[in-house]
Amino acid sequence: MMTRLQELLIGLGAVKFGKFKLASGRESDYYVDMKKACTDVKFLVEASKALAPLVKGARRIAGIELGAVPPVVATSIETGIPFLIVRKERKGHGTGNLVEGVLNKGESVVFIEDVTTSGGSLVKGVRAVREMGGVVTKAIVLVDREEGAKEALAQEGVELVPLVKVSQIMKR
Repeated sequence: MMTRLQELLIGLGAVKFGKFKLASGRESDYYVDMKKACTDVKFLVEASKALAPLVKGARRIAGIELGAVPPVVATSIETGIPFLIVRKERKGHGTGNLVEGVLNKGESVVFIEDVTTSGGSLVKGVRAVREMGGVVTKAIVLVDREEGAKEALAQEGVELVPLVKVSQIMKR
């Protein structure tokens, strides 16, 4: 049985077939266009409803720019939990912060990611938040491509919880 998120991903045309280069540098025969999905209000509403119970108890939710920002903000609004935005790299101007938002030492942080492949970006984000004193033990991904992210995060002591696995979409 397909979940509402799976239906929306397919209905929005967010699952594409062809030759694509991924952020991880890998090449793929398919692409899950999460920017397309995460700029759709219906998708964001459904995603935030699915994410809300999974972030319960966290003091902060966090996401990596750019793709994770819409679901992080939507979930923050849904739950009232403040959020952090983790930059991919420090800017040479302004505050130069890698992590934007208020984080107090020892606070629990749950990451939200739009899509994972190898998990490299998420691992960097987790490390950045931990360096600031955040406690990260869980990350939730809207779509897991099932190409090593779960294992990479487990090495960091972080459980990866996928809302949708790409194998579920491909079964359709």
